[in-house]
Amino acid sequence: MPILGSIIKGAIDLRGRIPARKNIYKQQVKQLRKLLKKAEYTEFGKYYGFSNMLLEEDPVRSFQKNVPIHDYQSLFDGWWYKVLKGEKDICWPGKVNYFALSSGTSESSSKHIPVTRDMIKAIHRGTIMQILSTRNFNFLKEQYETEILFVGGSTNLNYNGIYFSGDLSGITTGTLPRWFRGFSLPGPEIRGLKDWESKLQMMVDNAKNWNVGFICGVPAWIQILFERIIKHYNLKSIHDIWPNLAIYVHGGVAIHPYKSSIDVLCAKPLIYLDTYLASEGFIAYQERPNPHQAMKLLTSNKMFFEFVPFNESNFDADGNILPNAKALNITEVELGKVYALLISNTAGAWRYLIGDTVKFTNLKRCEIIITGRTKHFLSLCGEHLSVDNMNVAIKHTAEDLGIHINEYCVVGKPFEGLFAHEWYVGTDKNVDPKVIAETLDAYLKQLNDDYAVERHHALKSVWVNVLPNDAFIEFLATKNKLGSQSKFPRVLKGKHLNEWMAFLQKYKTTA
Repeated sequence: MPILGSIIKGAIDLRGRIPARKNIYKQQVKQLRKLLKKAEYTEFGKYYGFSNMLLEEDPVRSFQKNVPIHDYQSLFDGWWYKVLKGEKDICWPGKVNYFALSSGTSESSSKHIPVTRDMIKAIHRGTIMQILSTRNFNFLKEQYETEILFVGGSTNLNYNGIYFSGDLSGITTGTLPRWFRGFSLPGPEIRGLKDWESKLQMMVDNAKNWNVGFICGVPAWIQILFERIIKHYNLKSIHDIWPNLAIYVHGGVAIHPYKSSIDVLCAKPLIYLDTYLASEGFIAYQERPNPHQAMKLLTSNKMFFEFVPFNESNFDADGNILPNAKALNITEVELGKVYALLISNTAGAWRYLIGDTVKFTNLKRCEIIITGRTKHFLSLCGEHLSVDNMNVAIKHTAEDLGIHINEYCVVGKPFEGLFAHEWYVGTDKNVDPKVIAETLDAYLKQLNDDYAVERHHALKSVWVNVLPNDAFIEFLATKNKLGSQSKFPRVLKGKHLNEWMAFLQKYKTTA
């Protein structure tokens, strides 16, 4: 009888019977009040008059009126540069000792996101909430006797004499509560490794000693780990070594392009649970089984949310937010519409444009899916093609052609006086690029009416270049972007496009 499993499952079932708060807006106002109160006497709080906002019956309107929307650059140039120099009480009380490095999909390769002790506590609290929600999946008590493997960043952080920096996963894993460390893998020696090849190899070497039931990480690295373990031990599937593996908690990128590749490495079906843990904090998690893998916003965990309709009234053609953009609160959003997400949190991010776009699938439960990035979409001529459209089309194309497509990207370019899309698709199968292009194009027309219209007018052609999957990983390696939170940008523009084209020239000559 798994005694520990019985205790944990009993606690989860008991917690699950506690009724949730019904009024989400009041819940969000309460979170905003807590944030404003804590930061009232910081430089930021005094400058924008947080004390006056706290006197309001509903501080939301005053907050939106007096505090401008910030992207990373404006918040850094105005405030966070002081935080990075070690100054105290700038946007949040005290000194910030940790900074999460950006994931590398933005134009800047050196974004530093403040991570305060309060933010770390909120992330740990969100993790516990997600564990408690597993009661909705009817796991057996024995499942809670297994171990959790985190394939994350190094806990051996960089230190420059003022602050520590690294992947958020490395920061949070290194600060896990002691009671939780007994359930989690890998051990401190492997967690501390910075070299990803060495880390993967040590996980492969130790895999036979672990009883993994839950695994967490970015899909590309989970797939690589599974493949290496299977090859090293000459197995048929990952379940030959981890028979109790049942749950995969993923995040960072959409699972669609990777799911079929991971499934073939398993002898049993995995339960896929989506998680929205960004460098700026724990935003949402999948609370229950649902067809969209939609995630519940953490509306009661020291974060205040706003939503900017992602349209021409609020954003320019390059995805930059306009000065008079209008933000909505959680009661004003509508089903099926795309919004850019703003957050205010315990790390001193105030009305911060996180860069992701989301869509609500259930208003009552506050469930969302991530549809893309504000600057990672294609709209050369009004086709309004989102990353969500691309992911679904790639998934169906791969299924139709019997291939696995794990990585891809697309470039918009001028063509014969109008426009075209050029795709780079990763697959290790020998397949005709024209067939992929035709299939992909057909699905995009079904998924997006604007795209279908423009394919008869300004969007004259669609091309596909087929590359091995390793080409995308090698590109990330050339940019020193191998790691738990590194992901390949789906839409290439500007600096990223130039780097990609330069890489391809060298790759073709050496391939």
